[in-house]
Amino acid sequence: MGVNAERECWELRSGAGVGPLQFGMSPTEVAQALLVPGPQERVGGPYVQEDFPDGVKAFYDAGTLACVALDAVIGPQVFLSGFPLAGSDPEQVQQFLLDHAAEHGNCLLYTPDDSLSLADLGVLLRSQQVGATRLTRPLFVKEEWLESHYFRDHLPLEGCSG
Repeated sequence: MGVNAERECWELRSGAGVGPLQFGMSPTEVAQALLVPGPQERVGGPYVQEDFPDGVKAFYDAGTLACVALDAVIGPQVFLSGFPLAGSDPEQVQQFLLDHAAEHGNCLLYTPDDSLSLADLGVLLRSQQVGATRLTRPLFVKEEWLESHYFRDHLPLEGCSG
């Protein structure tokens, strides 16, 4: 999927995963679900990170999928109540999330880098620099990571915030 191609749309499964990816999958199962032979790149750091085509990054904890990050421009699109989470204006999305939380009683959390999360849905919004503009870059995180102060304060930061 290129920048000019129509984005694939993925469904959010609150706390369970996003699109074809389910938390708890092995790296092999993630590649199979994405219909690719394997990741384009493996990255070291505090988490095992695999970068896949089309703007999908998978993060693993103890060998199982714990977090999925989608590129703001080329990653799949995910909607929450009809609102696009990827590639949108960060201020508009933040206001949408605050309104959504107020209306639906979602648990709001801020990470140390001031990213906003709807913890009970497993959604964390970061921003990504795209040219002269910042756009939203969603992360979908397993519940245990958002409930834990350690994991919540050490969520993957690779180039997501500024």
